[in-house]
Amino acid sequence: MTQKDLHNQRLLNEAKERALRFSTRRHFLKESAMGLGALAMGSLFGGCHFGSSNGVANTQFDPAHPLAPKLPMFPGKAKSIIYLHMAGAPSQLELFDYKPDLMKLDGQDCPQSLLEGKKFAFIRGVPKMLGPQANFKQYGQSGIWLSDHLPHFSSIVDEVSILKAVTTDQFNHAPAQLLVHTGTPRLGRPSLGAWVTYGLGTENQNLPGFVVLTSGGTFPDAGKSVWGSGFLPSVYQGVQCRSEGDPVLFIKDPQGMDRDLRKASIDAINEVNKQEYEEYKDPEILSRISQYEMAYRMQISVPDVMNINDEPQYIHDMYGTHPNKAAFSNNVLLARKLVEKGVRFVQLFDWGWDSHGSDYTNALDIGFINKCREVDKSMTALILDLKQRGLLDETLVIWGGEFGRTPMQENREGKKNPFKGRDHHTDAFSIWMAGGGIKKGFSYGETDEIGYSAVSGKVTPFDIQATILNQMGFDHEKFTYQFQGRPFRLTDVSGNVIDEILA
Repeated sequence: MTQKDLHNQRLLNEAKERALRFSTRRHFLKESAMGLGALAMGSLFGGCHFGSSNGVANTQFDPAHPLAPKLPMFPGKAKSIIYLHMAGAPSQLELFDYKPDLMKLDGQDCPQSLLEGKKFAFIRGVPKMLGPQANFKQYGQSGIWLSDHLPHFSSIVDEVSILKAVTTDQFNHAPAQLLVHTGTPRLGRPSLGAWVTYGLGTENQNLPGFVVLTSGGTFPDAGKSVWGSGFLPSVYQGVQCRSEGDPVLFIKDPQGMDRDLRKASIDAINEVNKQEYEEYKDPEILSRISQYEMAYRMQISVPDVMNINDEPQYIHDMYGTHPNKAAFSNNVLLARKLVEKGVRFVQLFDWGWDSHGSDYTNALDIGFINKCREVDKSMTALILDLKQRGLLDETLVIWGGEFGRTPMQENREGKKNPFKGRDHHTDAFSIWMAGGGIKKGFSYGETDEIGYSAVSGKVTPFDIQATILNQMGFDHEKFTYQFQGRPFRLTDVSGNVIDEILA
């Protein structure tokens, strides 16, 4: 072999060695050690960064005591929240938004001006206009218009503020529900309840800070993501409880295991977790330890607070409860008990409000009326009960869906539905709020003469989220969590506090 051949062979061998070296894990770790270190450091120091009203930084997240009570940025009007979400989107035109002019158009072809450039979930072709399927009257000293579908609620209309010009940009259920509860129509962000519990902790260390109760027979379309913790520590996700049977699965000791043995098992598991934390310094391990300890304490506290059978008979009559059954009324009573015990955020989801008119269960003149009857008495009782216990002023109650319903009748596939119903609508819907520093007997916002578009007082889910956080003592623009190299917030880059509805 010539000298030139030897030189070429040496160059080839060096190239092969270099290529092999670059493909090894050792080379990757060596060359990117600083980058990995920075990522690890960011995960350890990541968290909530915000200041109080006097400029003094609030306490950082303590992974060893993640649910310990914390001070907000400034004194909030509310200490706890009960959010009643009607999954499927109730029709504002049959409840809160009185439109007599719409009745005059009943049965007429929908004007092309209402269809051009618009997207609907099911409407095709030219649908017929649909007048209000309810009778309206003015109630209370405030004179707010309400339909006859909510006879009990009409007695407390002077306690609430109704937002009549809420809008959204999502016309499908799951994205719209995610937007309302997480600030984005996509998966992966923390829910409102997780943000609030993260920022404030909870006053009862024997109960979860964020409890979820469902009714209606199924979950909301967005699934459990609407009460998830996203990129926040998992201890802040909602804990789903049941209103019949054991409130939490596996809360009882298994056969042959007593409470002392259960405690010894948890101590052994947590000792392993502590050793793992010492090695990896992953704060999520401390959250796991906290969750095991919380689960043990919940064995005693949860069965007591989730038992409505011990409530006096007048309370059952007041709420219209059905003990030992899964019912919205049971969940509303449980929500009162939970906030009374110091739980920070209680989220109720009631499924079955998607009033398309494709069958009698979702017809506006049949199924929708039945849903109103199911919630009317208990949600009214909640406001009265909180008030008589001195809790309404410090408890913020929110009621609403994810979008509104159209002034025209749905004609799925261009054909008239067999029953009266309305399609999804993004340009106008209504929610109400009460307690927690919200004005009483007040109506804010207005839609046009047929309830199609907001014409004044227009607000978005971001505005509602900003207002909720404000009432809890947080500036929504400064209440952030460091994740993937930038600060995230619930309201993303939008939102303004709705000052007009604040007392």
